[in-house]
Amino acid sequence: MIFEDCEVPVENLVGKEGDGFKIAMKALDGGRVNIAACSLGAAQRCTDIARDYIKGRKQFGKPLSSFQSLQFQLADMCKEVYASRLLVRNAAELLDKNDPSAASACAMAKLYTCDSAYKVVDNALQMHGGYGYLKDYPVERFLRDIRVHRILEGSDAVMRIIISRSALKD
Repeated sequence: MIFEDCEVPVENLVGKEGDGFKIAMKALDGGRVNIAACSLGAAQRCTDIARDYIKGRKQFGKPLSSFQSLQFQLADMCKEVYASRLLVRNAAELLDKNDPSAASACAMAKLYTCDSAYKVVDNALQMHGGYGYLKDYPVERFLRDIRVHRILEGSDAVMRIIISRSALKD
């Protein structure tokens, strides 16, 4: 849309004249928390799916869950989900309180959670072996869907700009 020579009566202005871009950018913070929460949900679900799969699948006469390498992989997935949950909740709380650090916290939550969730979902797929790519298993769909979260509401690079600008303020 182009609003060339468009005049808005003073009583219809949202905020102060000239602050439109700043207001629009603040609206993105809530969207960033939402995207992070979606990524978090995918990571949690795939962690649960992978856990159930390795508990039930047998190799060499033992459940996959008895192999220490998969136990460690699952532990790392749980750690990432937990850390992401804390970041998302903190960002949402700061946003609700209109805290001045909310924009940076929302950017950190989105950046970390989307990155972390992608790795968690990829690990879940890896734990399924070749089955992970089959449409019979839901993990492959999560991996395809979650990739776009790293772009929506601002790319990883944009999140880093927001975080670094906040860190560099006096």
